[in-house]
Amino acid sequence: MTDDLTGETVELLRTMIRNRCVNDGTPESGQEIRNAETLQSFLEGAGVDIETYEPTPGRTSLVARIEGHDPEAPSLCLMGHTDVVPVNPDGWSRDPFGGELVDGEVWGRGAIDMLNLTSSMAVAFRHLASSGFRPRGDLIYFAVADEESGSAHGAQWMADHEREAIWADYVLTENGGLHSGPAEAPHIGINIAEKGVSWRRLRVRGTPGHGSTPFRSDNALVKAAAVVQRLAEYRAPARFPELWAERVQTLGVDEETQAVLMDPDRIDAMLDTLPSKAAAAYLYSCTHTTLSPNASRGSMKTNVIPDQVDIEVDIRTVPGEDSETVMAHLREALGDLMDQIDVEVIIETPATTSRTGTPLWDSLQKAVAKPFPRARLTPQMIVGFTDSRIYREMGSVAYGAGLFSPDIEPGDFQSRFHGNDERIDVESLGLTTQLWLDVVTDLLG
Repeated sequence: MTDDLTGETVELLRTMIRNRCVNDGTPESGQEIRNAETLQSFLEGAGVDIETYEPTPGRTSLVARIEGHDPEAPSLCLMGHTDVVPVNPDGWSRDPFGGELVDGEVWGRGAIDMLNLTSSMAVAFRHLASSGFRPRGDLIYFAVADEESGSAHGAQWMADHEREAIWADYVLTENGGLHSGPAEAPHIGINIAEKGVSWRRLRVRGTPGHGSTPFRSDNALVKAAAVVQRLAEYRAPARFPELWAERVQTLGVDEETQAVLMDPDRIDAMLDTLPSKAAAAYLYSCTHTTLSPNASRGSMKTNVIPDQVDIEVDIRTVPGEDSETVMAHLREALGDLMDQIDVEVIIETPATTSRTGTPLWDSLQKAVAKPFPRARLTPQMIVGFTDSRIYREMGSVAYGAGLFSPDIEPGDFQSRFHGNDERIDVESLGLTTQLWLDVVTDLLG
């Protein structure tokens, strides 16, 4: 049975990769309707209620439900997004949308982020429904659009307009389930918190003119280049969130290294010399507010000096920071250039956290212990954002979960997010599919 379900997850994942639901941030992109239709066809016939929602043409989300028989029992939502980020095929060893199965791994954009979880959730959900499982509380499967660009066409729209359709006491989504620490007694990370999201559009002003006379011109693009450079060089002071001490203890490093990682005056120097760039980037992001200038728009033509250029900055804040803190970071980073910039808010969401010590946490621990009897769940904060933040704002307990092979090295795994040669192994797909089944039956059975 387990092998059969793993095979279903593999094939569904491959199909979803091939559907190319690429979300570039524009309203017309994504076209998650393709994955929604695939999932609807997969789930139909299992005796579940299925509804689809399309707030913007092509940006379809799907909600399936198995009704609970006890109105006092908690409800659980398995939530996975169906969109993926853009890709440059030139950096890949294989077709990023081929969904190839090679040497026990499924390759393709979304294999890690997060079609692996979305497909395994669908397989577990359909299996439970087909086998006659009758939960105490509602079991919901939510395949959501537009997670990759802020959720305006997906979870946020659903929370604002169709709250009852997606509400649940408990939510499982991306991402967790990596092993760390000693192999004989591993830590399994479960994400209970995430950094804040404070995307900003910086409009750099200049004066238009002819490109043939650049001397002493007021070129917005030239100033924008200086803005980008200063943002890239800026380092916010280290600030350690509540979960940092426990995270350091799970890294498997010696006591002296742990002491440095817990010292705000020494951590940066250590990260500067860490051999693994991926590990350094992750540890830095865990302990600092980060400013990453990732997009620019505005210059019109080769022979026209631009009068304005927009720079879009991905800012991720540590817990406790707000919009005023973000402005303080920008002023510190940009100095005198700040006077020539207009700042527009794109997204503003503070850091969020869910408590442990819940029945869902207990069910996860039991489920993880089946394949890994000595493993212990460890609460972690992720440095990206997920749709968990929207559920937490509604009052739900939301965890990023999953269960991956102990052979996956966390640094390599992290580098595949939005990176080249994204892929996931079949063993992890099987472990995660079984995890959902075990958690659901323990919590709602």
